[in-house]
Amino acid sequence: MSHREDAFEVLETYTPDDAGADEGEATRREAGEAESSRASRSWWDRNADEYQSEHGAFLGDDRFVWGPEGLDEAEAGLLGPAESLKGLDVLEIGAGAAQCSRWLAAQGARPVALDLSHRQLQHALRIDGRVPLDGVSLVQADAGKLPFRDGSFDLACSAYGAVPFVADPVEVFREVRRVLRPGGRWVFSVTHPIRWAFPDEPGPEGLSVAASYFDRTPYVEQDDQGRAVYVEHHRTVGDRVRDVVAGGFRLVDLVEPEWPAWNTQEWGGWSPLRGNLIPGTAIFVCVRD
Repeated sequence: MSHREDAFEVLETYTPDDAGADEGEATRREAGEAESSRASRSWWDRNADEYQSEHGAFLGDDRFVWGPEGLDEAEAGLLGPAESLKGLDVLEIGAGAAQCSRWLAAQGARPVALDLSHRQLQHALRIDGRVPLDGVSLVQADAGKLPFRDGSFDLACSAYGAVPFVADPVEVFREVRRVLRPGGRWVFSVTHPIRWAFPDEPGPEGLSVAASYFDRTPYVEQDDQGRAVYVEHHRTVGDRVRDVVAGGFRLVDLVEPEWPAWNTQEWGGWSPLRGNLIPGTAIFVCVRD
């Protein structure tokens, strides 16, 4: 039995928790794993349509983009040369509409696109307009509890998926290690940790330090009852490296993409102005020895 037969595949129904919840005040406070997971699932279910509408053209239908800078896996080769991906089992975590998995399938890989959000995965079906997707399996699951057998995959990847939103990234890394085969590569991108010291603004106001880089208190948006509706967790660069090691991986590269001249778009706090001065994305390339 393949690992795909072990998985729960998401196809049609859409019933998000708290779908009509209003987003309230922003604060910095502690938020545990259960609260973070619940908030992330509800937030992405509510905002998937707007996110894909706003950023879908940039992400494309079958590109593998590591972050707002536009670094493309086709040229970066962080998972290995494109020709080496054929026949490999690849797990994409926090896949959204599975654009990266679609690119992997086009290289001959056998990708599984996993996301916590049901609505995000439905956009993968919208893009293709058919069920099942050609060469891609869709799975709704929590990154900290992967529904796969040990050693099911050759590679794992995540482009801004899951890792920034979990309270315990080591738990996620250990799960990724468990489902990878020996020698498997785990590559993930996150907001560059230095960005937490600056306001999340694309203009000049976003170039002055406004908070301590060493403050690990999560960023939380909460409703009128104090329930988290969005949670994001900060780690320093050193924290990320230690988490990778504690998860059982060897770090082989840390990529900080520079802002390319062709990219003139603003995306949240990312912009050409800031991107030419400070890094916006960090990509960790890890190996399961």
